[in-house]
Amino acid sequence: MLIDTLMSGDMSLFRNAIWHLLLPSFVLSTVIMPILARLTRASMLEVLQQDYVRTAQAKGLAQRVVVIRHALKNALLPIVTVVGLQLGGLLGGALLTETIFSWPGMGLWTYRAIQSRDYPIVQGAVLVSATIYVFVNLLVDISYAYLDPRIRYS
Repeated sequence: MLIDTLMSGDMSLFRNAIWHLLLPSFVLSTVIMPILARLTRASMLEVLQQDYVRTAQAKGLAQRVVVIRHALKNALLPIVTVVGLQLGGLLGGALLTETIFSWPGMGLWTYRAIQSRDYPIVQGAVLVSATIYVFVNLLVDISYAYLDPRIRYS
C-alpha cells in the first residue's frame, strides 16, 4: 500500500498508510526491544571499562563524544548481530500481526496458501523469506567492516 500511494503521488493516502502501520510496527517491536535494550546496556557497560575509552576521557574529550564515537560504535557489533538474527522472528510474527490488524501482506497470503494447500505459493513465500533473511545477514556481516576497523574483507 505504501508503494502504491507513492507511485500514485497521493501524499494524504501515504500519510494515512504510515499512520496505520504504527500499531502493527509497535506490536512486532515489543518482543525485540527489551532484548536489544538489555544487550545494549550490557555491551555499553563492558565497552566503557576498556582502556581506549579511559584514554579518550583522559584526553579531555567531552563525555558525549566519548560515549557516541568510541563506546557506542564498538558496542554495536553484538547488537547488529542480534538484530539480523531476530529478523526470522519478525518474518514469522508478521503472520499473526497481519491477521490481527487485517493488513494484507505476505504472512496472511502464505497462511491462506497453506490452508488451501497451494504448494507453489507456499514454496515461493518460503523462498522469498529465506532470501530476505540471507540478504539481511549478509548486510550484517558487511556492516561489521564498517563498525569494527579491525575487521577487513579481502
